[in-house]
Amino acid sequence: MDSHVVALPDGRKLDYALAGAEKGIPLVFLHGTPGSYIANADFKAACARKGIKLITFSRPGYGNSSRQRGRKVVDVVADIVALLEHLGLKETLVAGYSGGGPHALACAARLPGCLAVLSIASPAPFGVEGLDWWEGLGKDNITEFAFALQGEAPLAKFLAAERPGMLSATPTQLVENMSSLLPETDSKVLLNNPSVGEEWVTTLAQALQHDVDGWLDDDLAFVDGDQSWGFALDEIKAPVLLWQGYEDKMVPLGQGKWLAANLPADKVEAHLLEGYGHVSIFYQNLDVMLDGLLVAAGQ
Repeated sequence: MDSHVVALPDGRKLDYALAGAEKGIPLVFLHGTPGSYIANADFKAACARKGIKLITFSRPGYGNSSRQRGRKVVDVVADIVALLEHLGLKETLVAGYSGGGPHALACAARLPGCLAVLSIASPAPFGVEGLDWWEGLGKDNITEFAFALQGEAPLAKFLAAERPGMLSATPTQLVENMSSLLPETDSKVLLNNPSVGEEWVTTLAQALQHDVDGWLDDDLAFVDGDQSWGFALDEIKAPVLLWQGYEDKMVPLGQGKWLAANLPADKVEAHLLEGYGHVSIFYQNLDVMLDGLLVAAGQ
């Protein structure tokens, strides 16, 4: 998947890629944490079938995209505005998976021309009333976000130690290394679907090829306290399709339920599904998700 570079107004650069239907309706996809512009082969094929032009990019600090130290979740909107202007596009669909979910919700609130948003296994804001953010979280993520709460230096040291294993792992080794985060339904998808396992390996290699800055800044933005995302959920104007699996250990069900209850009731359509985890919820429902997104956007 060949990438391109766009120069941003503040002098940073952003790596992006295009796939799917060349002249289709645009869909900006926001990757997980850590991640990059590399998209799954089945996802690209589904977009092509449905007349969707898939636009992916590496968030600041990942791969060859310049770092934006201290960024908040909402800051992604300005980058997408610049990217769409570069591509000559005025309207778009938006989807975000895992760590990309909060960024997609920011687009539902602040991105001009955002037609509809698909949020898949998205974390909820940290420190909000009525949510035990830690409940149901897998051991590895409890450790990671405990370091995030200690600040940039401790988290950077922790992530740097994790990086070599992430870069060298095969799909089988990833499943072994992330055992506290992967229920059986997710492990099966990673091990039995070659396109998913290959994507995870290649996107991690691209994302972390230089350092852990993107991963670091994502984590810090997620736990920066109540309203840390930089926008309020009641600002959301575009329709939001929210998908969450009951078996998810990376982003537990409680966070999905909290979002379903606290996003604007007239904008959110929640799909909370039993039998799915963090990985399987996405890769086993691609067609249904994309069809629903097109309908929500009036396409």
